[in-house]
Amino acid sequence: MNTKVWKVDKYVDNLESNPHVVDAAHFLRENEVVALPTETVYGLGGNAESDEAVAKIFAAKGRPVDNPLIIHIAEKQQLNGFVTEISAKAEVLMDKFWPGPLTIIFKKKAGVLSEKATAGLATVAVRMPDHPVALALLKICGLPIAAPSANSSGKPSPTKAEHVIDDLAGKIAGVLDGGSTGVGVESTVIDCTEAIPVILRPGGVTKEALEAVIGEVTVDVALTDPGAKPKAPGMKYRHYAPNAPLIMVSGTREFLQHLVEEKRQEGLRVGVLTTEELESAYQADYVLACGRRAELETVAAALYETLRRFNELDVDIIFSEMFPHTGVGDAIMNRLQKAAGNKIITEGSLT
Repeated sequence: MNTKVWKVDKYVDNLESNPHVVDAAHFLRENEVVALPTETVYGLGGNAESDEAVAKIFAAKGRPVDNPLIIHIAEKQQLNGFVTEISAKAEVLMDKFWPGPLTIIFKKKAGVLSEKATAGLATVAVRMPDHPVALALLKICGLPIAAPSANSSGKPSPTKAEHVIDDLAGKIAGVLDGGSTGVGVESTVIDCTEAIPVILRPGGVTKEALEAVIGEVTVDVALTDPGAKPKAPGMKYRHYAPNAPLIMVSGTREFLQHLVEEKRQEGLRVGVLTTEELESAYQADYVLACGRRAELETVAAALYETLRRFNELDVDIIFSEMFPHTGVGDAIMNRLQKAAGNKIITEGSLT
């Protein structure tokens, strides 16, 4: 398959009449799949009402079929077509955070969306992306669009069109290139079908921000206990992993450097994921700075691209620093834990 690439300037006016966006919308209406930019990462979009289109998403990504997809919409009223009820708290969240990096889980209407898109569940996850190109595309095609991240399943999510092309060229109909994304990690997922909403995946909207507008919010126990069964089916899988094994290190800089030296003595080429503040503190084959520790939003924005940069280097193992579980730090740590398969070395635990 020849994958078309349409370059679109997100800052221009009248995006809904842009020929490239119109062309991409035509592909979606024809049940083809198209990668589109959002404010979080690039998504791989397909008609959420079509088994054919949704099957193409799963096939292109190599995604497990029990991992449901997030549905993207451009107008809140579209929910009426496939959602049975909207709670008062969900209304508040939509008013505050849509468009934006927040996915809300609702009870779904039967017989509207492809069962493949929702993995046969009685619920559906929905968001409205805060990106002018994505919103224009969604408005033109007039469909609810299922769109997981536009990468090969298990690999770092794409924050640039080039990342999508690296993973999926020849497997999808096209890529709308709207430049680099902003937030850098996927949306927060919150289940609003229960009396007290539950965060199933941390992301661009923090727990603190959610509680500021709707009160108490709980967190799925599986986010802090790797042995617990997650409420969100997709969270049981390893995600975001670079090619080389990634290990998180809890301890001092000296301890991390000691681990680096041990592996180098074994003849391995070692990479270190750190931040700009400590880039010069380590001696390794490759030391990559991922944003600034003092501004965790910059770490989130750079995380996936940094993991992909390690893939371009001849490294055998990667050690990563830990980050505080505050604000967007929850999302950063969640992604790193998934990328590392929950492998953490704690100072003092080795004898």
